[in-house]
Amino acid sequence: MAQRYYIVGNWKMNGMRTALPEARAIDRAAQRLPKVEVAVAPPVTLIAAMREAVENIGIGAQTCHSAEKGAHTGDLSAAMLRESGVEFVIVGHSERRADHGETDAMVKARAEAVQAAGMGVIVCVGESEAQRDAGEAEQVVARQLAASLPGSADRLSVAYEPVWAIGTGRVPSIEDIAAMHKRLRSALAQAYGEAGAAVRILYGGSVNGNNAADLLSVAEVGGALVGGASLTADAFVPILAAAAELA
Repeated sequence: MAQRYYIVGNWKMNGMRTALPEARAIDRAAQRLPKVEVAVAPPVTLIAAMREAVENIGIGAQTCHSAEKGAHTGDLSAAMLRESGVEFVIVGHSERRADHGETDAMVKARAEAVQAAGMGVIVCVGESEAQRDAGEAEQVVARQLAASLPGSADRLSVAYEPVWAIGTGRVPSIEDIAAMHKRLRSALAQAYGEAGAAVRILYGGSVNGNNAADLLSVAEVGGALVGGASLTADAFVPILAAAAELA
């Protein structure tokens, strides 16, 4: 049986309690579209409230620390997040890598901590515009992935997000996305053998209701990591509906 499309909303640093009705509306849509696996990663301040407000979608966190506990002011461990109701954690998003200096080694350690806590993990990778223009995108992203992967493929997803497409409205060509996802699938097979075939590879970067069907139709695209378009049900539900139509 084929895996369901995995559509994940990354709310980033957006959302107050007044946004909970949007989560409830997304949750109702997910109930109507059981062929799609739907999840949202809100800011940590909303995790507990959102977990109580919804029934049909997964709730995640946008990062975590790799240590179980300790003198890490402002950080949260994977175990703490799980206790708050989290089911998966995004690690290595390009904004974390750029703004907080997260290295591949740090991303790998965080991914392994998430798995050790019994949760799913989404490892993010992507190239810059300069790397794409230089014809180095596939090599750069494959190296980044290999260095960021945890030791196990258990409960693992990978998100390919070209840095230059995040929040810009720009999207790579279908051919470029197909080539990159094929390269990432090869890297996963090299890392995990047969288990690498079960790892879903999500596409992220200016995904919306208008382009979702085309993007999700690409070979090896197993879902989407959605930013701004996940903040409201009006924008997010059309993406879920597109995935359901293709399922």
